[in-house]
This record gives sequence, C-alpha cells and structure tokens, in this order.
Amino acid sequence: MPDEPSPAQGHTLDLLRSLARTLGGGDLAEIAAYVALSLAAALVGSLAAVLLVPLVQPGHALQLAGGMFDVGGGVEMRAAVFVAATAAFAVLRWLVAWLGARLTSRYGMTRRRLVHARLVDAPLASLADATSAEIANVLTYNVETLTQGFAALLQLLVAGITTIVSLGFAFWVSPPLMLTAPLLAGFALVASRIFGREQSQVGRRYVADMTRLFWLSEDFPRRLRHIRSFGRGDAEKESYGAISAALGHGYRRQLELVAAGRLVLELLAAAAIAAVLVLAYRWHGVDQSSLIAVCLLLGRLLPYLVSTRQSFQQLRSAVPAFGLWQRYMDLDTIRSPATPSPAGPGTDRPALHIERIRLAPPLAGLDVRQVSLRPGELTLIRGDSGIGKSSLVDVLAGMGVPGVFAARVDGHAIGFGEYRELVRHGAYVSQGVRPWQHSVRECLRWAAPEAGAELMQAALQDVGLDRRLAGSLQGLDTALHSTASRLSGGELQRLLLAQVILRRPFLAVLDEATSALDAASEIQVLAAMKRRLPQTILVVVSHRASVAAVADQCLSIDGDLVATMTASADPCRAAALEHGGRPHDGAR
Repeated sequence: MPDEPSPAQGHTLDLLRSLARTLGGGDLAEIAAYVALSLAAALVGSLAAVLLVPLVQPGHALQLAGGMFDVGGGVEMRAAVFVAATAAFAVLRWLVAWLGARLTSRYGMTRRRLVHARLVDAPLASLADATSAEIANVLTYNVETLTQGFAALLQLLVAGITTIVSLGFAFWVSPPLMLTAPLLAGFALVASRIFGREQSQVGRRYVADMTRLFWLSEDFPRRLRHIRSFGRGDAEKESYGAISAALGHGYRRQLELVAAGRLVLELLAAAAIAAVLVLAYRWHGVDQSSLIAVCLLLGRLLPYLVSTRQSFQQLRSAVPAFGLWQRYMDLDTIRSPATPSPAGPGTDRPALHIERIRLAPPLAGLDVRQVSLRPGELTLIRGDSGIGKSSLVDVLAGMGVPGVFAARVDGHAIGFGEYRELVRHGAYVSQGVRPWQHSVRECLRWAAPEAGAELMQAALQDVGLDRRLAGSLQGLDTALHSTASRLSGGELQRLLLAQVILRRPFLAVLDEATSALDAASEIQVLAAMKRRLPQTILVVVSHRASVAAVADQCLSIDGDLVATMTASADPCRAAALEHGGRPHDGAR
C-alpha cells in the first residue's frame, strides 16, 4: 500500500526508537544542548553572511523582508562586526563538534562496557550456540559500527538544521542569486588536509587499541570459565573498560582534529573574505554584496552535501549492528554475590558426596551416580570425544545447570544452588585458554592479587617453569607473547596451572589443561599440585591413561553413557585402558 513505510524506513525508525531507549537522562540533556548549539551556529553563520552586504555597499542599507538592515559606522567597523560574527559562528561550530565527540565517545564506550559485562555474567548455556568470532565481533567491530551510526545521526541533525536556516536566509536576501553556490564547492575539500599527520597517528593508535580489544575478546566462552572460576569478573570488566576508554579517547580525538581543522579554515576564510572586500571597496568599489552573501550561505551547505549520503549509509549499517548488540544484551545473568565463598581460603573444606547428576538436554543421557569428591584427592574423568565430559565438569564447577542434581555435605542434603556456592571459590582451566596478560607477573597477579614474588616463584617451581624464566633477564616480567621471549604452548599451560596453585581453590577443574605436556611432565606437574593443594579437590579430564598413576579415583564414561567409578589408582588405570586409553590422541 502506498501509505505503508518501506522496510528500510521501518528498520531505521525501529533503530531510532531502540536507540532512544538506551540513552540515559544525561545523554538526552546533552543531545538537547547539541541541537540548541547547532541551531545557534546556523543562525550566527547565516547572520555573518548577511553582514557582508553592508560591508561591500557602504552607505546603502540592505532591505530584508521589507525592513532596512544597516550596521552603521565605517568600513572598518563593518569588517570588524563581520569578523566577530563569523568568529562566533566558528566557535559555536567547534563547540557543537566538541559536544558531538563527547557524546559519540561515551556512547561507544558505554555500549562496549554494557555488552562485555553482560557476557561475563551470562550463563554458559546461553552462549552454547555463539561462536568466538561472533562474540569478538560483538565486542569490537559491531560496537564500532554502532558508534559510527550514532555519530552519523548527530551529523544529520546538524546538516538538517544548517540547511533549513541557510536556505531561509538565502531566500530572504535574494532568491535569484542562489545560483552562485558552485563557486565555493572546493572549499569543503580542503578541511581533510588540516592536521593530517596527527590524524594518521591517532588512527594508527586506534587500530592498535582495537587489536588489543580483539585479543581480550578472543575465544570468550572458554575464557569465561577461567575468569569466573577465579572470581576475576570485576577485574576483567575494569581492564576492558580501560581499553574501551582508550578507544573512546582515540575516537574523540579524531573528531576533535576534524573540528579543529574546520575551525582554522573558517577563521582564515573569514579574515580573508573581509580583507578582500575591504581592498575591493577601497580600490575598485565592487558592489556585489548580495551575490557574496548568498554564495557564503550556500557554500556552508556544501560539506553537508558531501557527508549526508555517507551518514545515511552509516545509519543503515547500524541497524543490523544494533540488533546483534541487543540480542546479547538480552541474555540472562547469574551474577555471583559479593560475599566470600563458604569454602574460601582459610575455611574447613568438606567432602562433596554427589548422589546423582543427570545432564540437561542435549546430553540428558549421561547420568552419574555416587561420586565422592574429597579435598586433597585427584579424580580422573575419561571418555570418548563428544560424550559429555566438558558438560559434566561444567556442572561440577557450578557453571552449568544440570537436569537432575542431588548431593550431600556432612550428611546434609543440598541443592544445586548451595553446591554452586560451595565451589564458587574455584579454578577452571581448559585446553583452549591462553594467557592474555602481558607478562608472567601480570598473569599470576591476575589470579592472586595479594601474592608476592616469593609465592609466585614457588608456584612456578612447582609447575616446572622456574628454569625457563631463570634464563630470562626479565624474570617474572618476561613477556608472554613477544618474539624474543614467547612461551611455548606447554609453558603457557604450566603458567595457568601456577595460577591454580596461587588461587588455592576449593575445587579445581583441569579440562585437558596438560595436553601440551609430555606424559612424564604431566605426571610430575599433577603430583606437585596434589602436594601443594591438600585442601583442593582436583578434577582432571584427560585422554591419557598415564594420568591414572596419580589419580585417587577414576570416572570412566563409555559409549553407552554408562559412568563407572573406580576408587584406586591401579584399577583406574585398568579401566582407562579398557575404555581405549592410549598415550595421547590430541583434541577431545
């Protein structure tokens, strides 16, 4: 039907309504100020154009809408008034750009922080279908597209206000003279060359910060277990917020440089026009004030004619980006309470007697019964790839919600909520997680902020990483990912296990966390962890039968989803071999 809006118009209207709902009271107040300043700038700029008429026609008052307009005084006075009005216009435009940069920067920074905080607090099940690439996109380039769309919306507001005011003044002065607009078409193109070198530097820093942000966002679902088990969600939010602030500063500076370049050009143009007209009058007596006024009025619109199409394109691109952002913002949260875990450091840690765990769909067939988890003991979990081992340890770590759960502590039955509180002071290290901090010290301090250098060195010695760092001049400050000191995959896994030792968790889940070590080193490291963590329940997922040598019990899951618990090392080894154990077969 002709009265129905097009799909593109409908999407844009939906975007504007959704965007308005995400803005706070302070944002709306600043947007109102932005519109008011834009209107003032348009009015003052048009007035400056009109002031050219008495400047080039001294003694002849300009007739506007049936009235007479005359500044009075000599040519120098008229020139001074014109320069003052144009300078006021340029300053108002700069204020509009400054406020727009502030609004855009805060909008992008807030969108990043909000969606990252929601992801950190989201249930693992809600991220089951999300890929790392999509999450990285949501946290980086998708928000960048949103920010560009918001900036385009502000630019369209300025363009619309300036166009209405300038055209009104132009027709008010002299409608026939509006054909002179092409004379100033090239003036807007010069602005891009002002402060070009600094703009290039700011752009490179912005790309570097964006790369750091992508690195923090890589493989988020696996990293989320690590973050949450160590209780470092708030620290991650602060770190992410700092990089977001750097990106916001870079984006703001880019816009400020554009505004500053425009300010310089407009001030120089005002002085040049005034000087030319004064000289023309003194020596030639040129009488073309109406022509020049209309040219200036229309010339102010040319930059907007160039940028308006791009702004509309950016606004259209922001529609799907906002939809993706909103989809992740709609995730549920399982924010942990701020109170310490009942089984934190320094407390008596009881044994956990799991009477039954039945996984929720789609792995509802796996049903585990009668598993006792005791501090100081290592439980090995084995089974074929895709059989549900990771889903099971997600439940044991309190991060996945089971279909059925029954457990006892000190003879008292507890539900899954109570169990999750008991194991909240935990550690979860999986095969795919790589440290994302800059140095060894930063990596260890992330897990245990109170740990000193001696404790760090002791933990590194336990996992066999002390000799590697002894050969480095930087020691604990050895960079993790530089070309000169890059750690291998096995060394990075040792570093993550040192985090677990410093953390001293109630329950530590190692999901293929030693897969990059050789069999002998794996046994040594796990044995050292058992010695150093007598109050920690160790749950290890591994394909290697040799791990049974240090295991106190083994939970084997066969192809029919039958879970068998063996309560000693030798039978555990036999069970592992019976279910297809072999030295090492790579990924699960």
